[in-house]
Amino acid sequence: MAFLEVRELSKSLLVDGNTFPILEDISFDVNDNEFVCIVGPSGSGKSTLLRMVAGLEKPSAGTVKFNGSAAERKVVVSMVFQSFALFPWLTVMENVCIGLEARNIPREESCGMARKYIDIVGLNGFEDAYPKELSGGMKQRVGIARSLAVKPDLLCMDEPFSALDVLTAQGLRDEVLTLWKDDEFPPSAVLMVTHNLEEAVYMADRVVIISQRPGRMVSNMHIDLPRPRERKSPEFLDWVDQIFSQIV
Repeated sequence: MAFLEVRELSKSLLVDGNTFPILEDISFDVNDNEFVCIVGPSGSGKSTLLRMVAGLEKPSAGTVKFNGSAAERKVVVSMVFQSFALFPWLTVMENVCIGLEARNIPREESCGMARKYIDIVGLNGFEDAYPKELSGGMKQRVGIARSLAVKPDLLCMDEPFSALDVLTAQGLRDEVLTLWKDDEFPPSAVLMVTHNLEEAVYMADRVVIISQRPGRMVSNMHIDLPRPRERKSPEFLDWVDQIFSQIV
């Protein structure tokens, strides 16, 4: 049994009495200890698909099951957003604590848990800083720490590195992969949306390819490359070409 099962998921919007399909009949699995990327053209519904899996949007049709159950979510799902989504009036510590406090974890305990993940993402010493005092990369580290602090079963990431400069983005990719290999890294699986095909091949065990809107399943590809991956190797570039050929 797969950890996550997405079955015939569809989403449509009703605008001025007209129905506009966004996604149609999307089906795929995510297994335990698997890093899966969703790729596709801009506007294909990738982020909408991710939000439906995370429970932030309701599908028009289809089901999302965790460990075989759709009736009741018994897993913790957290999200890392492209836009950082930090509360500007809260400190780093308070931003990371907010998900823990929403689960009614006592303040002292939540601060201890938050501090652990602040240290893990390399922000030790910045606990009392506000978002306006942080660089883009540091803000995204806060977002990652906040998502990890609740010990999610599934970590969803919506183009988490696209707003960062090239060097910062690559550094964070490597750090996320390092955490992913750590036995203490909490998620059972990671599901990430990206428009960057090289990023998908670099990070993912498997890549789900979505067509132009309305988004439909094009392919579900296992990336058979050893880690760490060399981005300039012929094998790596061949995988990027294979995915690109199925999108255009």
